[in-house]
Amino acid sequence: MKQSKLLIPTLREVPNNAEARNLQLLLRAGFIRQVSGGVYAYLPLAMRVLKKMNAIIEEEFEKIGAVEIKMPTLLPLSLLEKTGLTSSDEKAYNFKNRTGKNFILGSTYEELISELIGDEVSSYKRLPLTLFQIETKYRNDKRSRFGLLRSYEFIMSDAYSFHATEKSLDEMYRAYQKAFSRIFERLGVKVKSLLGDSQIDEQTDALEYMALSESGDKVGCFSTGSDYAADLQAATSAFTSKKSHESLKEIEKVTFDQQKNLEEAAVALDIPLQKTIKTQLYIADDQPILILVRADQKVNELKVKKYLQVQRLNAADETKVETYFKSAPTYLGPIGVSIDCPIYADLQVQDLANALTGANEENTYLQNINPERDLQVEYYADFRLVKEGDVSPDNSGTLELKKGVEVGRMVKVGTYFSERLKTSVLDENGQHIPVQMGYYELGISRLLATVAEQNSDQEGINWPAEVAPFDLHIVQTNMEDETQTKLTNTVEKMMIEAGYQVLVDDRLERGGVKFADADLIGCPVRITVGNQADEGTVSIKFKQTQATIEVKQEELISTLDILLNSES
Repeated sequence: MKQSKLLIPTLREVPNNAEARNLQLLLRAGFIRQVSGGVYAYLPLAMRVLKKMNAIIEEEFEKIGAVEIKMPTLLPLSLLEKTGLTSSDEKAYNFKNRTGKNFILGSTYEELISELIGDEVSSYKRLPLTLFQIETKYRNDKRSRFGLLRSYEFIMSDAYSFHATEKSLDEMYRAYQKAFSRIFERLGVKVKSLLGDSQIDEQTDALEYMALSESGDKVGCFSTGSDYAADLQAATSAFTSKKSHESLKEIEKVTFDQQKNLEEAAVALDIPLQKTIKTQLYIADDQPILILVRADQKVNELKVKKYLQVQRLNAADETKVETYFKSAPTYLGPIGVSIDCPIYADLQVQDLANALTGANEENTYLQNINPERDLQVEYYADFRLVKEGDVSPDNSGTLELKKGVEVGRMVKVGTYFSERLKTSVLDENGQHIPVQMGYYELGISRLLATVAEQNSDQEGINWPAEVAPFDLHIVQTNMEDETQTKLTNTVEKMMIEAGYQVLVDDRLERGGVKFADADLIGCPVRITVGNQADEGTVSIKFKQTQATIEVKQEELISTLDILLNSES
């Protein structure tokens, strides 16, 4: 294919607003262009890579019996409201059609797929069944970040399996794990598998696949002494009770002349943060609750939500705090709570003695709070986010926190959706049983960005062979040289007949410009037709290793076959 016929708008400099490495690479190499914040156009080179990525995914999924479908972009809100998961989702694009019916742009399809199976499959004999699609999805985030790693519009493969038994679901879950491993290997991307969070039920198995990246918006927790790895939201740490043996003191009220938050008050009173109680008000469904953690810790809202088994958990804003407690959030405390507001506390809080907390009065705190004596706590549980250096939950090593991007995940959904949507089949005894479901997703646009970022150098992208836009990039240095043109045409024909996908730089540009663009684009092999064309000699450069070699035209195919096989 002639480069002059393609739209490949390369850039010499990194755009000012492109902070993420993946965005810099793909913009400079002419693969994508930003249409609006968080919205991108995929240009010809990107489309070639995406088609190859999709083909790999389709091939590996079909090996385990998955079949492809296509679901609509417009989803009726009434269907999603049946499960209670998406009806209030602030990340959904909501709108009405001309008749006033509510729709959202598709981002998740568990409800629609489950209802489809419920309508069309009535007997266990038609299970297991696994379906997948590769589609553009939409997410109305507050802001987009990190280029293709977090955008408003993204490409994703989502697969769903349906089973009559948990054993069958387990078998398919393992099959998808193997399929994912093969896909990542063929794409040339390095990932780590982590314990994930299903966001449905505390006992539901979930796996996340993370590619480490400083541009990532996820945090993974890894043990220094074992294979334990978990997403930050799902991670736990070993807890050993260290009950203080201090003598219990009487509660004292402390008032400051000026505003101080809990941390500042602790410093002023020479109290370590480990002896403070931070109080946060949440609305769990419609019930106000208080969550207590130490001031050096953060609340893990997902743990709270799952522990309480509520569908919605929202941090109360300043207005709600003042409505319930007649106090600013800064001075919120758990003493003297008179309204119907249950208190839940992190495990570490119960070990405190003579702690500092808010007094529900402006500029005022209470010293010498002792949980067993002074607080009416409903339950103590693990409600905090783990921190760097915490002991691993298996008591082997400590936790390290690393940034990354989630490129895939799978969840044993079980009967969550089938119970809510009445999706059942008749078993061998003629009894209705809820359908077991598994969910498996791959972020394709994220993978495009991740492959580019992980396989790159200062010159540009080094595409792995299976997903490169072209196998070979032929660069003719002087378009006015007839001998070069003749040899270029001959080499192009030879390579195409040998089964290679070939890009030919036939532009009227200087050799230096062509070489720079070829390095940005990143095809695995560059063949240069230059000053030795009259001798029938070309230069081969392997992008990944930077190795170069000069060969005669007639030896080109055999040389490439040998060297490419040795590299692979």
